[in-house]
Amino acid sequence: MRLNAETITAIADELAAAERDRTTVPLLTARHPGMTIEDSYAVQNEWRRRGIADGRKPVGRKIGLTSKVMQAATGITEPDYGAIFADAVFANGSVIEHGQFSNVRIEVELAFVLGEPLNGPDVSVFDVLRATEYVVPALEILSSRIELAGRTIIDTISDNAAFGGLVYGGNPVRPSEVDLRWVSALLYRNETIEESGVAAAVLNHPATGVAWLANKLSGHGDRLESGEIILAGSFTRPMWVERGDTVLTDYGPLGTVTCRFV
Repeated sequence: MRLNAETITAIADELAAAERDRTTVPLLTARHPGMTIEDSYAVQNEWRRRGIADGRKPVGRKIGLTSKVMQAATGITEPDYGAIFADAVFANGSVIEHGQFSNVRIEVELAFVLGEPLNGPDVSVFDVLRATEYVVPALEILSSRIELAGRTIIDTISDNAAFGGLVYGGNPVRPSEVDLRWVSALLYRNETIEESGVAAAVLNHPATGVAWLANKLSGHGDRLESGEIILAGSFTRPMWVERGDTVLTDYGPLGTVTCRFV
């Protein structure tokens, strides 16, 4: 780490204010040129710690930037992760306040619901499949508290990997019941298909992202717990949404996920 504890705390304060006020702050990397990835995870951990201290319930993690389409869309070429709290999880068909987020976009993902914990550093895809109770279709709502132009992986991690919310729905399936690589989805905004994709775009198999996360967390003295929801990464480009938009994603045999922004 390059930054001291006071600077980490100051950045966390700044991002908390941006989230509260629905604003964005200038790039951290432009203002702290020596900032490292470890510094950015320290900022994120301070944000997560404060949430827990305020009574928010952690329920899982999100993995970002796992597919070529997402890496091309952001210019960032390595995965990252962020925290998910219960109050950011929405049921299928929810009506969601657009104004609670900044730079609002939607991603198409699969969520892994763990039946057993996963301890790194040597977790494999097979370990993930054994530990997973259900896989369920999901949408991730992106919300960026840091300006988008010129962002690096360090900015994104500090911003809790741009996580805003999670909408889940469709048909939960056990990993053995479906070839997860070939789960496909059609993403609609207001009855028009905007994006489509197949889950193998996530590191050749969406469970690979969960294994990566378990191993990454091990290096940070953490692990994935039984019952956690893990968003495995998007297999479409992020789609911008505005107030009044209805979003629907058709996962074929796995059902649909929908929400509306007001």
